[in-house]
Amino acid sequence: MASTNSTSTEPDPLTPSVVVDDVAVRAVNKRYEGLLTVRTRAIKGKGAWYWAHLEPILLRSPDSGEPKSVKLRCSLCDSLFSASNPSRTASEHLKRGTCPNFNHSSLPSPSPISTVLSDSKNNNRKRTSPNQNHSLPMVDYSHVVQVQDHDVVVGGANHHHHNQSQQHLVLSGGKDDLCALAVFEDSVKKLKSPKNFSPVSPPDLSKEQVDSAVELLADWFFEASGSVPLSAIEHPKFQAFLAQLGLPNAMLRREISGSRLEDRFGVVKAESEARIREAMFFQVGSEGWKSKEWRCCSEGDGLVKFVVNLPNGTSVFQKVVFCGGGVVSAKYAEEVLWETVVGVCGSVVQRCVGIVADRFKAKALRNLEVQNHWMVNVSCQLQGFSGLIKDFSKGLPLFRVVAENCLKVANFINNESQVRNSFLRYRMQELEYAGLVRVPSPKCDVLKDFVSVFPMLEDILSCARVIQMVMLEDTFKVACMEDPLAREVVGIIQNEGFWNDLEAVYSLVKLIRGVVQDIEAERPLIGRCLPLWEEVRTKVKEWCAKYNAVEEPVEKILEKRFRKNYHPAWSAAFILDPFYLIKDTSGKYLPPFKYLTREQEKDVDKLLTRLASREEAHVVLMELMKWRSEGLDPLYAQAVQMKQRDPITGKMKVANPLSSRLVWETCLSEFKSLGKLAVRLIFLHATSCGFKSNCSFMRRISSYKHSSVSLERAQKMAYIAAHAKLERRDFSNEEEKEAELLAMAGSDDGMLAEVFADTPLV
Repeated sequence: MASTNSTSTEPDPLTPSVVVDDVAVRAVNKRYEGLLTVRTRAIKGKGAWYWAHLEPILLRSPDSGEPKSVKLRCSLCDSLFSASNPSRTASEHLKRGTCPNFNHSSLPSPSPISTVLSDSKNNNRKRTSPNQNHSLPMVDYSHVVQVQDHDVVVGGANHHHHNQSQQHLVLSGGKDDLCALAVFEDSVKKLKSPKNFSPVSPPDLSKEQVDSAVELLADWFFEASGSVPLSAIEHPKFQAFLAQLGLPNAMLRREISGSRLEDRFGVVKAESEARIREAMFFQVGSEGWKSKEWRCCSEGDGLVKFVVNLPNGTSVFQKVVFCGGGVVSAKYAEEVLWETVVGVCGSVVQRCVGIVADRFKAKALRNLEVQNHWMVNVSCQLQGFSGLIKDFSKGLPLFRVVAENCLKVANFINNESQVRNSFLRYRMQELEYAGLVRVPSPKCDVLKDFVSVFPMLEDILSCARVIQMVMLEDTFKVACMEDPLAREVVGIIQNEGFWNDLEAVYSLVKLIRGVVQDIEAERPLIGRCLPLWEEVRTKVKEWCAKYNAVEEPVEKILEKRFRKNYHPAWSAAFILDPFYLIKDTSGKYLPPFKYLTREQEKDVDKLLTRLASREEAHVVLMELMKWRSEGLDPLYAQAVQMKQRDPITGKMKVANPLSSRLVWETCLSEFKSLGKLAVRLIFLHATSCGFKSNCSFMRRISSYKHSSVSLERAQKMAYIAAHAKLERRDFSNEEEKEAELLAMAGSDDGMLAEVFADTPLV
């Protein structure tokens, strides 16, 4: 496949060194553009202060003119610095006075606490008579200049208060004893002058203010999704914080986990049930049947989330179900799904249009659909596209070859000490990062879990130049003479086909992962499924053309996965949703029947006939023919298809997502029978992912399962937190947010992570 490039007979093929140089040039350009983006953002007020004085500079090679490195130039004195750590450069060059033109008055300089302690010591000494010398050798932190072998060297004028011959204060615990000594000093001072150390009185708050503050605090605990445990309330520092604010801390934990939890849960539960009652119909979403992540988070227990998707585009959390740590049968899943449907809508089960789940399409979902003719049960497309990576890794020999070769290269670099040391040194020099190549676990089957192999591919691609530099070292050449494994690794690295194949596999996996990320962010409806799969087909064909891959086996794998996920409701929703109407030569906006295959057209007729009652089945088909020939008024069609730019992502999105359903309920009232089915179809979600929960909370819920009281409280907290997340449309994970914050902490170069994460391909 893609490796055919390596056997090409075209003249002047690229050598590995040229390929590596090209990678380095693109990496330098990428870093330079990333720094410019960070600086531009900072100048607009969304970044660190020092970017006003530091400017990224792209240095070029005097011989070739190609970009060589990126530096930071101080706009105040024109000095050049490494671009590896702008925050450190700002501290050393600007804050510490190295730059002669920097104005230090603009920076805050708080007084050290030691000066306050020093003043209090002097005052106490004045009040203490020589006959009442109970003082210990006092330690002034501002004068401690060295700690070595448990000797503390104290300087400054005040130390002459003690015996002048005592130059070294010896503490058996070393430097850590200073804090304990200071606490002891404070105790002595309090005994001497107790009135001077009276604590600051907390503010006097009214009962209404206290209740309001405690209510906000409780809401924060409930809505934090368990990322902050209730036991944190009893932490001494948090207790001191509450006391400083004048808030009560006695029995606060019991109050929050008791009466306030019950009250808040009652309000949220009533609100959710009211919203479900107001909806004429809904869809049940079920996630967690297939998620290894949840089983890992909950220590082996399967936790399945249930949400209710409403026609107005919102979702309501329903419950969490424990499925145990073993294999879940389709029969058990079918029973749980049906119990959920009955629990939501009672005896009027026809209100549930269908179910979307991340597993059991062929059995549980299919059985429920057969037993209840009005239901449309679909599989989650997030799982469908994720499965493509597994399909490609199993069906394309290229994936196996690339994985095996990369494992040989990575293990050789990581395990050979001399090679490893050289690799770490050059990686730090070139990429300002000294980590080893990430490799999957030895227990991992790379063909079944290729996602775990992807980081290794990223590392080897990004370190192509580093690996080339390691190969040029004398120690590596000597190793090649003595070690056949080293010679094999050299042969792999010097083979142009290896890099071509690696890039091909990397780009295909990245393509599919990009589609999965878009689906996770957009959460498409089922009318979007057919266009989405067609877009992926087009991208995969372009991939085949770019890397000279044979299309037939790739398309066969893609088609097999498509048929495994396909549901006739995709075709029906696609031609019934006014958003997908096409303007013909006469100016009419007609349904896109021409994009359906003959089998898919038959699927539409069969599905609509099944969903309709026996009396209305023929009427529905007649109205479908009328819809096919007449379509929708151009003015209304254009209004439905109007788009606007999303201010967050920058992508064009539908201006009014609910307009497709509203048109059927208002402007297309003549399609009475077809309209009733259309509004129940086009609102259905194609994914079951509602929101992400943090692993710590799921582990906590799992640990409570043996206590009915604790489990009930934990489930109520989960319900409140999930309700708040869905209200805010916050589908992210607390761990992911924290990782983003930590990546940007200390400097405003958060985007630099993207520079290295998205390293250009060879």
